[in-house]
Amino acid sequence: MGLAGWLGIRLTPPSATAPTIILSLAIADSVHILVVMFAAMRRGMDKRAAIVESLRVNFGPVFLTSLTTAIGFLTLNSSDAPPFHDLGNTTAMGVMAAWVYSIFFLPAFMSVMPVRVKVRETAAGEVHRPVMERWADFVIEKRNVLLVGTAGAVILLGAMIPRIVLDDRFVEYFTPNVDFRSHTDYAQEHLTGIYQVEFSVEAGESGGVSNPEYLAKLSGFTDWLRAQPETDHVNSITDIFKRLNKNMHGDDAAAYTLPTDRELAAQYLLLYEMSLPFGLDLNNQINVDKSATRVTVTFKNSSTKEVREFTARAESWLKDNTPAAMHAIGTSPTVMFAYISERNIRSMLLGTTTALILISLCLVLALRSIKRGLLSMVPNLAPAVVTFGAWSLFVGEVGLASSVITATSLGLIVDATVHFLSKYMRARRSRGETPEDAIRYAFNTVGTALWTTTAIVVAGFGVLALSDFTVNAEMGLLTAFAVAAALVIDFVLLPPLLMAVERKQRRSDYVAQEAY
Repeated sequence: MGLAGWLGIRLTPPSATAPTIILSLAIADSVHILVVMFAAMRRGMDKRAAIVESLRVNFGPVFLTSLTTAIGFLTLNSSDAPPFHDLGNTTAMGVMAAWVYSIFFLPAFMSVMPVRVKVRETAAGEVHRPVMERWADFVIEKRNVLLVGTAGAVILLGAMIPRIVLDDRFVEYFTPNVDFRSHTDYAQEHLTGIYQVEFSVEAGESGGVSNPEYLAKLSGFTDWLRAQPETDHVNSITDIFKRLNKNMHGDDAAAYTLPTDRELAAQYLLLYEMSLPFGLDLNNQINVDKSATRVTVTFKNSSTKEVREFTARAESWLKDNTPAAMHAIGTSPTVMFAYISERNIRSMLLGTTTALILISLCLVLALRSIKRGLLSMVPNLAPAVVTFGAWSLFVGEVGLASSVITATSLGLIVDATVHFLSKYMRARRSRGETPEDAIRYAFNTVGTALWTTTAIVVAGFGVLALSDFTVNAEMGLLTAFAVAAALVIDFVLLPPLLMAVERKQRRSDYVAQEAY
């Protein structure tokens, strides 16, 4: 946060979540180092040797997971929303700072602090089997069932993703606890809406707003707008012309029509302008040379999907029923927010693809195997598929948060896979073990740390669900679910997948001349 301050990064609702995210990830780094250290001390190692062993085992995996997490958050710079840039940059700096402190400060701190760990003693004839070892035996025994069942569940949930609707309601970005939301809800219920779409309809010539043909087409457009189910109110200059014509005919209701003579329409317009109080004019509705007029449509509580559909229908009506000069597009902050999720998702596709390529390259280099590096992407992509598939079943709608969640969660999801695969490859290469024994070794050495760190990260992101800002709440929930799904997949899908891929390869193929 200090670096963010020096760099001029401002706190906004999205970027303000960075401290919570950084704290969760920093604790996760420390847990991996401490779990291995305490486990070594329980086996009888002295404190110094246990710290050295923990650093030897965790230095590479912790650095790799920090790097991949930073890459995931840095890809938020491809977002069209600057607050997400700030969130990504701040979190990336925090993640790398967490690695520095976990590797350099934490071991030194533990070496000077009094640490007492009871050495585990096993009675004669007693076989102590940790929970993770029993789980490893279960996974190995049921590997075919778990592989088919888990893969089937991922595919089934993935098929649900197309059902998700991209939708946002700007007012609903805030919970009713926020005054802005409660006041706006009251206004929409008792007064009028806050959502508007503006159309600047050109007449094609200077003074053309007085042309009867133009006014007739504009009136038809106004009537069409009022007939739409989303519309609450329409403000158009044609209403002023009709009211003036009625007033000039003794308030005869039958005269509530547009003037048919251009000169008369111009006189009406001049009369109306001259009657306005001092300091007021029609420049908010008609431009200076009177070649275009503004039509404002107000809605009450419309979703972004409804706004997009309405704007498209209105633009299509103008193209089908008016001259080319009158063709206009809908504009306003409401329209901007209606398209920002879609636009952000398109821009984030590049960021997500970049993150996927860079993370895959990191894994290939770290594991020294193209096959295993690519294989690791299966449990890394599956959690995102499961998350959005489950979200489509229980919620069905996603907004702005969904556009960044894949890139950010990808870096976090990789963590569990990296730690598991690093221990698996160590057992295969340096210990010369079979795939089954390597699975047991991985679970015994890193299984406890994985579920502990996952619980911490899920709790950290789960806290964001308490936010009154819906974008943060949804991002927290989606990320927490994705990280939890990643642990499940790494525990039940990755081991059977590794055994299925390597079952035909000989044990001796993996014996290395030096420790991995």
